Amino acid sequence: MPTTAATATPFIHSQTPMGANLIEGGATFRVWAPRAHEVYVVAGTEAATSREPGWVPRSSDRLTRREDGTWALFVPGIEEGAPYRFYVVGDAGGGFKRDPYARELGIQPGFPECDCLVRDPTTYPWHDSTFHAPAFNDLIIYQLHVGAFYGVDAQGRDKREQVADFLDVITRIPYLRDLGATAVQLLPVQEFPFNTSLGYNNVDFFSPEMAYQVDDIAELNRYLPLVNALLSEHGAPPLTRAQLEPGPNQLKALVDLLHMNGIAVIFDLVYNHAGGGFDDHCLYFFDMQNRGDNRDSLYFTNSGWAGGLVFNYGEDGVRDFLIQNAKFFLEEYHADGIRYDEVSVIDNHGGWFFCQDLTNTLHFVKPEAIHIAEYWNSRRELAVQAPPGGMGFDAALADGLRERLRAAIGQAAGGASADVNLYAVRDALYPPYGFNEAWRAVNCLENHDIVYADREPDEWKPRLAKLADWNNPRSWYARSRSRFATSILLTAPGIPMLFMGQEILEDKNWSDNPAYHRNTLVWWDGLEQDPAMRDFLAFTRALIRLRRDYRALRGPNMNGYHVNHASRVIAFHRWMDWSGEDVIVAGTLSEGSLYDYRIGFPQAGFWREIFNSDFFESSAGHRTTGNGGSVAADGPPLHGMPASASITIPANGVVVFTR
Repeated sequence: MPTTAATATPFIHSQTPMGANLIEGGATFRVWAPRAHEVYVVAGTEAATSREPGWVPRSSDRLTRREDGTWALFVPGIEEGAPYRFYVVGDAGGGFKRDPYARELGIQPGFPECDCLVRDPTTYPWHDSTFHAPAFNDLIIYQLHVGAFYGVDAQGRDKREQVADFLDVITRIPYLRDLGATAVQLLPVQEFPFNTSLGYNNVDFFSPEMAYQVDDIAELNRYLPLVNALLSEHGAPPLTRAQLEPGPNQLKALVDLLHMNGIAVIFDLVYNHAGGGFDDHCLYFFDMQNRGDNRDSLYFTNSGWAGGLVFNYGEDGVRDFLIQNAKFFLEEYHADGIRYDEVSVIDNHGGWFFCQDLTNTLHFVKPEAIHIAEYWNSRRELAVQAPPGGMGFDAALADGLRERLRAAIGQAAGGASADVNLYAVRDALYPPYGFNEAWRAVNCLENHDIVYADREPDEWKPRLAKLADWNNPRSWYARSRSRFATSILLTAPGIPMLFMGQEILEDKNWSDNPAYHRNTLVWWDGLEQDPAMRDFLAFTRALIRLRRDYRALRGPNMNGYHVNHASRVIAFHRWMDWSGEDVIVAGTLSEGSLYDYRIGFPQAGFWREIFNSDFFESSAGHRTTGNGGSVAADGPPLHGMPASASITIPANGVVVFTR
């Protein structure tokens, strides 16, 4: 590519987008550095020249300062894939900086001295124009970590100890489709400063993690036919290697193919802090002020969080950067929703109005996208209430059902004589205080945080199978209690979320760094080698299908009308107004089956048994305990219901009925 001098042109105006953007004849560059003395862009062949000894910036590459503290320039001759960096001069001298808005970072030279790459966001040929994300109340979320979820090399060997990638997840899409999840929530995928990470320490907010990209041509050639086979299933034309080669396009292909298989995509974005692991080339002290006070670092305050620094939400340029980042994922990556990490930290550091600006803007940009807050402050309802009284998020993580249901499973593991509090479970089935719609609460039993292997000892919590039987997570007790808990989760009001491996009874806590924490990977081979895992997958698929088939289970109405402490029984009623659809869920954590157990029903007549968790127990000699397909609600009023029926509830089991 020939080196050409930068020029001032009419292409630069108040609406020139931030970062590097291709236009006819070249590219515009714009960056926010309000206290810088000078800003240069080294792009194209000049990017390599700038690494030579004695290099000095060319005056023709100097950006023009604008009144809003941004600097901008048009550089002719810049093409797709061109490398570039900024050279910023401030009170502390001059230094190279990566573009905070860079769409991709280069592989060579390596991070953090790497170049940014100019990328045309239109080079990926999307195929998802007919996809419509599920209604919020129809969401069933599957949370996964790209690097630890699934991956095999050319010889079929597990490669996750070297980190899996976006294309590996693509090969698992048929599995996710068959599972029945309606949305995948990816743990953060923006560039972070180490080879492995949960993803919550990113410093480059617009570029996908380099470790999750395939840059080796031989490897890319291996994945290409796998990707194209999935495209061909839907009648879509194949991708070329050139189309799949850019890292952003590999992530776009993942989103695209999930959409083509009916699965929405939720990104996890971190706006409460950036870092740790700040390097000299990142957005930290971007306009090159003297160090010593983090309040002079442009984007941040002096307040620390999770090893990094909290953003300065009182600064217009910071708020705009973060809002533009969320907008970027909705528009360029076709995101169907965003999960926001630790919004309580944002609120506690002056970010209340930022959150309102964020949600107002994004609801205007893409009204159908869901915005989920992780908000643990005392008045949690404020997260999901509309401005001005609330922050305007659509939904928020809830821990009431999770904590009480996990507590009940742990109590039941104490044996037949242990005290099990199902009253607390019943109360937690209702939406949290101030959540005006049930779907505004996102419920789970496991997630990336609570079953993470690296948690402090006093915070460490086992996966469900281990919680259900600490001594033997493959015992009948572990299997049946795990089925009970999962059945309650997936028939309860709210948006249910599963964590990777939960659907196959994975009992090992997980890690983003399995090379260090051995034996923390999801054991996918167990689907062939362990009948318990195979049975649990069949159970989870059937339970998800049940939720998808019956609107009453996805609707707002819930009546927890019966708890029997002595027999460890809980029963609740789900229904849809005006549709005539009623569902009764009854379960027990008793270690023996309950026969001729009478509970109330909302209407007399025959009720079909549409689900029985005991059906998925296939251990030697086991015979399913159930109701033969139906029961007759021909008894007197009971439990506040106009009719009643004698039913059978299998030990540690759940049965579901409808008319």
